[in-house]
Amino acid sequence: MTDYTAALDRAIDTLHTEGRYRTFIDIERRRGQFPRAIWTRPDGSESEITVWCGNDYMGMGQHPVVLSAMHEAIEATGAGSGGTRNISGTTIYHKRLEAELADLHRKEAALVFTSAYIANDATLSTLPKLFPGLIIYSDALNHASMIEGVRRNGGAKRIFRHNDVAHLRELLEADDPAAPKLIAFESVYSMDGDFGAIAAICDLAEEFGALTYIDEVHAVGIYGPRGAGVAERDRLMHRLDIINGTLAKAYGVMGGYIAASARMCDAIRSYAPGFIFTTSLPPSIAAGAAASVAHLKRDTALRALHRERADVLKLRLRGLGLPIIDHGSHIVPVHVGDPVKCKMISDRLLADHGVYVQPINFPTVPRGTERLRFTPSPVHTPSMIDALVRAMDDLWSHCALNRAQATG
Repeated sequence: MTDYTAALDRAIDTLHTEGRYRTFIDIERRRGQFPRAIWTRPDGSESEITVWCGNDYMGMGQHPVVLSAMHEAIEATGAGSGGTRNISGTTIYHKRLEAELADLHRKEAALVFTSAYIANDATLSTLPKLFPGLIIYSDALNHASMIEGVRRNGGAKRIFRHNDVAHLRELLEADDPAAPKLIAFESVYSMDGDFGAIAAICDLAEEFGALTYIDEVHAVGIYGPRGAGVAERDRLMHRLDIINGTLAKAYGVMGGYIAASARMCDAIRSYAPGFIFTTSLPPSIAAGAAASVAHLKRDTALRALHRERADVLKLRLRGLGLPIIDHGSHIVPVHVGDPVKCKMISDRLLADHGVYVQPINFPTVPRGTERLRFTPSPVHTPSMIDALVRAMDDLWSHCALNRAQATG
C-alpha cells in the first residue's frame, strides 16, 4: 500500500534540501503607515518592519478615497455579494467598476473576475470554444495563469522564445493562413521587469490576421497618462483586442478583469466556467477598486513619485556594485543565483534589519537565476531607501557574493 505520509515528507524534504521551501511571514499592515508593518516572530514577539516586496505598487490599499468607498458600500450592502454574477451577484458596484475599466482602456466593455489569474485562465481556456481551430501563440515567459489557460483549452498552441519576434514570425508562417490565431503576451514581465514588444507583435498580428491578448497586470495604474498601462503609454491600446489587468496590485484592492469589445466580453461572460460558476466580488471590494481606478486616472503626481522612488533605488543599489536587473521598469530585481544564499539574505534582512523581501526561487524563475525582487512605491521614503541600501551593503559582503555591474 502507498505510504501517503512518507510521500508528502519526501516532497517537502526536497524543497528544504534545495533551499526552495517557502515560509509565510506573519505580518500585519497598519492603515496609514504602509509600507510599515508589524512582524510576529516565531517566538511570538513583534517587530516593526518595512515591506519591500509587496504588489501594492502605489500604496492605494490605504488611500482614503479607497477606504471611504469601501466603508460606504459595506454600510449600504453588507459583506458578500450573495451569489454568482448570473444569480443575484451583479450589483451597481460591479457595473460601475466595469464601466470605469472600459473607460480606462478605451474599450466598449470590461468584465470583472475574482482575480487576474482567473481572468487569464478563464478567458484563454474559453477562446477556442468561440473560435474553433484557434492557435494560440504564447510568450515563453508568460505568467502561470496564462500558461494554464492555454494548456487547458484543448486547442493548438505554439510557444515563442521570450520577446523573440523573429521566432514568432516563423511560427506564424508555418501554420495554415486560414486558421484563427491569437498572440498572448505581457506588457511588463514581473520577474525581470522587462517590457513586451507590443508594437512589433501588433504588426505581426495585423499581417497574419491574429487577435492580440496582452496581460497588463504589472502595468495598470502605473504607466500611461491615466494609468492604463504600457499600451496606453505607447499609444497602442487601439491595436489590442483583449487587455487583462488586475485590481490587486497598483489599485491596492482585489480582483481581475478583461477589457475588450462588447461582443467579446459578452461571449466570455456567457461561455467561461471560471466566470459563470464563481461567486462575484463583494460589493465593497468592487466599490474600492472603482474608486482606486478613478483616482489613479487623475493622480499623475503619484505616478511620477513612484517612478522617482524606483529610479533612486536602482541608482543606489547600482552604486554599491550589486547585480541589479534593470530594464527601465519599476521592478528592481537583484540577482543572487543561489537559492540557499538568496533565502539567507532574505532571512537576515528581516531578522537583523527589519527589511522584508521574499526570495524568488525556482520554479518562479529558472535555477541559477534566484533573486531578491524589490518593489519600491511612492510611500517608501528616502530614509527607508537609506536603511535598505545600508542593509544590502552589509549583507552582500557578509555572504561573500560578487558585486557586478547591473544588467539591462
